[in-house]
Amino acid sequence: MNKSLFFICFSLFLITSLQVKAQAPKKIIVEHSDFADVNQTEMPDAFLLTGNVVVNHDGAVLTCNKAYYFQKENYIKAFGNVQLVQGDTLYLNSKYAEYNGNVKKAFATGDAVLSSPNATLKTDTINFDRNTQEAFYNTKGVITNNENTLESNSGKYYVAERKFQFLTAVTITNPKYVIKSNHLDYYSNSGHSYLFGPSTITSKNNYIYTEKGFYDTKKNLSHFLRKSYIKYDDRLIEGDSLYYDRNKEFASATRNVKITDSINKGIVKGHYAEVFQKKDSMFVTKRAVAINFVENDSVYIHGKKLMVTGKEGDRIIRAFNNVRFYKTDMSGKCDSIHSSTKTALTKLIGNPILWNGESQITGDIMHLIGNQKTQKLDSLKVLNNTFIISKDTLGTGYNQIKGMNLFGKFEEGKLHDVDIIKNAEVIYYMRNDDKELIGINKNVSSKINILFDKNAIETITFFQQVDGDIFPEEELDEHDRKFRGFKWRADERIKSKDDIFPEEENQYNEKMIEETKKDEAKPNVPMEIRKETLNYDKKKKKK
Repeated sequence: MNKSLFFICFSLFLITSLQVKAQAPKKIIVEHSDFADVNQTEMPDAFLLTGNVVVNHDGAVLTCNKAYYFQKENYIKAFGNVQLVQGDTLYLNSKYAEYNGNVKKAFATGDAVLSSPNATLKTDTINFDRNTQEAFYNTKGVITNNENTLESNSGKYYVAERKFQFLTAVTITNPKYVIKSNHLDYYSNSGHSYLFGPSTITSKNNYIYTEKGFYDTKKNLSHFLRKSYIKYDDRLIEGDSLYYDRNKEFASATRNVKITDSINKGIVKGHYAEVFQKKDSMFVTKRAVAINFVENDSVYIHGKKLMVTGKEGDRIIRAFNNVRFYKTDMSGKCDSIHSSTKTALTKLIGNPILWNGESQITGDIMHLIGNQKTQKLDSLKVLNNTFIISKDTLGTGYNQIKGMNLFGKFEEGKLHDVDIIKNAEVIYYMRNDDKELIGINKNVSSKINILFDKNAIETITFFQQVDGDIFPEEELDEHDRKFRGFKWRADERIKSKDDIFPEEENQYNEKMIEETKKDEAKPNVPMEIRKETLNYDKKKKKK
């Protein structure tokens, strides 16, 4: 044989022999026992070890009162006070155990207890695979970890990750809350829980539902996705993404946010919200709208920012920047709104304008006042530079009433009776029963009373120091038919609940809806594990 070929063959033989030896399982080593014997009748081919038995296999130490050691099979059966110890990370105790050195798998039963530095599992039977560093059980188990107690009928423990995984019903009980889920990953070192599928968190203060979420049981911080909501006694918070801090009783919601107030019969919507439960307040922005149910109707209030503060009976709603509101027979605009349930007073602040039926009302200061007993709209107050304009529907002219202050009364939600006080002026197109124009009434008085019928001017009554006349249409010049400061703003009028939103906010809303549809179309998969979970022990060591 050629020497080179012989050398190559010999080298391959040596390499193969070394690989076989490297792959060969290590033998179980008996380190101590008080007595050792062979009993072929009781247990053929086995060493009987009794009294303070200690065996070692590849870094794991097993102790017990009695054991049968099958040397050929590299297998051991242990009885009485059995304990398998792997470094300082895992302790497995039971009444009975079996350990296979060839496959490095252990089976423990009878009051089995698995202990790690952060948690303890108690159940009837535990299987432990040292190759994958996984322990699993299919009997009712109880895990204790700091303040948390976990109960389930089956589960798996990943030693390296210090993670318990449950794919059947599991319950986490904490002094402050109870978590229930059918799919939960729990990291015993950090206390982080990952929920998947229908899951609930119940506490004295609220009830949380989610189908994908994260909960930090140590810091009481959480993040929920997919069909999630937080329910208080009087309030329901919904959104595509919810963040919750239990210590501060603070929640924030992002995208398709909806907050329902069951007691005050109101809904607030937007694409971002913050709710402070202890302070009984909320902040909403990004196409924010407050919807209140009044007198079998809905009032829609929009502003770039909405703030709701205070408890029931003493609640204040504030809307800021380009505020618009709509009710079936009334709408308006202003810079901001301040509305109090305690005083039943709504202030329209900064350039207010109100459309009541076909009438346009403006003034420096405008107040809507409700009846606290009936919870209905009661009266209207306009202070300084009051101006009412309505179009003469049968002609091209405009009916106008101008004065210092206005005081109006509502009946069944509609403006019925109005008094214009001080420097009251009128331009009014008078018609007969056949709707023919009689003339244009233009005069000045100390006070004017107006009665509305079906949101249109029915009658006008003048009081004290009346000065004026009725002019034929052709005798009154065009410029005399309008008071100084006249501005007809029909193109700004809000005619529906959708008109309260600027175009850019509608575009943003469509974008958010489209993103939600895309997310819902994706398969629902468990939440990605956070870096703070994976690096928890590393950060702890650094600290």
